[in-house]
Amino acid sequence: MERLSRRIGLGILGLTLLAGGLGVTGGCQKALYTDGAARTQYERYQTLRGEYRPPRQRTALGEERPALRQRLAPLDTR
Repeated sequence: MERLSRRIGLGILGLTLLAGGLGVTGGCQKALYTDGAARTQYERYQTLRGEYRPPRQRTALGEERPALRQRLAPLDTR
């Protein structure tokens, strides 16, 4: 009896792992947001009024980093 319940438990575990593996490998095929598309209504509002702040900026070495100082600065300082 224990042998049968153990087999059933291992079978359920195997099916769970298989389903999880297929879910991870299948995943999303397309990006949720395309480059250049407004992500929120606030970003669209700022773009229409000429106050858009890019989310990323290039450093002196050429790598991209989040533009946190520009994006978090008050709108009055521009």
